[in-house]
Amino acid sequence: MSDTNMAEQSNVAVQRAPNLESSIESVQPCHPFKHAISILVVLAIAGSAVWWFLNRTHPQPAPRPPMKVSVLVLMPRTVPIYRSYPATTQAMQSVTIQARVTGYLMEQDATDGADVASGALLYRIDAKDYQAAFEQARASLGQASASVAYSRANNGRNQILARDGWVSRDAADQSQSNFRQGQQSQANAMAALDEAALNLSRTEIRAPFAGRLSYSQVFKGSLISVAGATLNTLVQLDPIYVSFSPADTNLDEIIREQARAPIETAVSVNGGEPSHSGPLTFIDNQVSPSTGTILLRATIGNADHLLLPGQYVTAQLHLGDLKGALLVPQSAVTATQIGQMVMIVGNDDKVEQRIVKLGDTEGDMVVVTDGLKAGERVVTGDLQKLKPGAPVQPDKEGVPF
Repeated sequence: MSDTNMAEQSNVAVQRAPNLESSIESVQPCHPFKHAISILVVLAIAGSAVWWFLNRTHPQPAPRPPMKVSVLVLMPRTVPIYRSYPATTQAMQSVTIQARVTGYLMEQDATDGADVASGALLYRIDAKDYQAAFEQARASLGQASASVAYSRANNGRNQILARDGWVSRDAADQSQSNFRQGQQSQANAMAALDEAALNLSRTEIRAPFAGRLSYSQVFKGSLISVAGATLNTLVQLDPIYVSFSPADTNLDEIIREQARAPIETAVSVNGGEPSHSGPLTFIDNQVSPSTGTILLRATIGNADHLLLPGQYVTAQLHLGDLKGALLVPQSAVTATQIGQMVMIVGNDDKVEQRIVKLGDTEGDMVVVTDGLKAGERVVTGDLQKLKPGAPVQPDKEGVPF
């Protein structure tokens, strides 16, 4: 910028300065009293607005209706008393099928694992040698019988002749001795024939009772060289034993109920429903000092042969009936630090808590032994949403069982 221009701008500024001073002098401050009045007016208006807002009528929300809950009215009923124990099955009879004579095995008449009737033919051993021995024994018996017949007749004649003096007394005694010896020979021949017949019959091995075979340990054509050789095993399946060992603390009620009538015992497999049943037939005569248990055994019908010896099952004893029992659903019971608890609806339709004592179960129900009375209403649903004292509306009352 040139020196001439700078000089001109300085002159202009000097000329404007008096105008600025005159403007400043023209502004005069307001009086303080006027400001205070303005502030009071504003505060009065704001206070009136707040008072009006706080004191106006607000619409109240509608009260929430009581919650609907499902309840069950407690009614006394009679329920059976059961006690369940782990048990095992045992065959009433189990035998090893053995050969009692030697010889070649000619036939296996029952297949492995077959169910056989009592007296059924299982094995047949070659009988030719035993048939020959039988025929020989029968011939020896015939010979002895013929000799006895002659000695009997000869002895009779000699006794008559000796009485008349035609033969000596010694001859008569000799003929009587021959007759008696012949009788003994005949008896010996009869015994030999019986033995031969018995050995011949042993070539056919038959089932001593109805049951089920295991697998054969010999095969057709095998030489049974030693009498007593094991051929198979046979077990009886119907009926079958079920054995279990309850604690001696349960013994009193078991013996008491057994004295009235044999206790009905139901058997279930793999935790299922009972499938077989029968009476309790055996209570051991002593308690095991090491385990504190006593052996019991029931005889269970097993016509379908579904139970096999050695199975693990559950034995359920029916120990009478409990009359006047009160039952609640197991789902209505809550476990707390102070015990088992249920919720009920009182007479004023408000929720109450009850500490209860429980007994046996019956399906999905459980017996309440203490804490409830007949006619009270037990809450069966929405337990997590309820608190003691909350008003409720019973939705549907249960009916007597």
